[in-house]
Amino acid sequence: MTILHMCEAADVSRAGFYRRHEPTTQDRDIDLRDEIQRIALEFPCYGRRRILAELKRRGWKVNHKRVHRIMREDNLLCLRRRKFVVTTNSNHPHPVYPNLAADLDITAVNQLWVADITYIRLETEFVYLAVILDAFSRRVVGWALDRTLEAVLVMTALRRAFEERRPAPGLVHHSDRGVQYACGDYTDLLKEHCITISMSRKGNPYDNAACESFMKTLKYEEVYRQEYRGMAEALASIGQFIDRTYNQKRLHSALGYRPPEEFERIQSNVA
Repeated sequence: MTILHMCEAADVSRAGFYRRHEPTTQDRDIDLRDEIQRIALEFPCYGRRRILAELKRRGWKVNHKRVHRIMREDNLLCLRRRKFVVTTNSNHPHPVYPNLAADLDITAVNQLWVADITYIRLETEFVYLAVILDAFSRRVVGWALDRTLEAVLVMTALRRAFEERRPAPGLVHHSDRGVQYACGDYTDLLKEHCITISMSRKGNPYDNAACESFMKTLKYEEVYRQEYRGMAEALASIGQFIDRTYNQKRLHSALGYRPPEEFERIQSNVA
């Protein structure tokens, strides 16, 4: 029996039949809501735009208003707090180098690396994280975590970056004017690898915006969500976030909502 005959037998219109049997908005959202919650569990600090981008990567065809509504209903919209801590000591006798990064036209990897340091709070102490990013892909190419702010911290991160990337001569390394980056041991290591040295202008943290952005992401999406009991736990957790989540999975708006490693693969294929 066709739907038309069924409607005639029940003395209802076809429009009335479909209205009665049409799934509710909540029913239609069940699968999408489940997928959004899966993404939110994997990337707890993703906002609506990154959730939407990840849904599209997973084959969903959905508009931003629907995603925003579901995230609002499920209390998944992120509320972030801001915090800024100064870790740079520029009061030292070492030479300061001019800012070369501002005038660079970055078109590929290993043209500009940017470096910075931040602090990480453990249960009973503070430790320090040094990172080096490739400015083109935003990928972390070297990092180190230690209890000291001495030059050994940043040199460990730099040596790891050399092992990871093996850059050709001509690379520019940009940092702030802190003593760790200006000291002879660090600048000599850069010169040994034929790397040009660049430093931010005095009192201008925005010259190193890419690293500042990474540090904020690290704090909000990893550090503030954890309670590290000791150095070993912090090393393992932060290392996993950098190597597996940030570099391999986290979507970056500046990269067309792609993770850094994927972005680099696409660019290498284009080249």
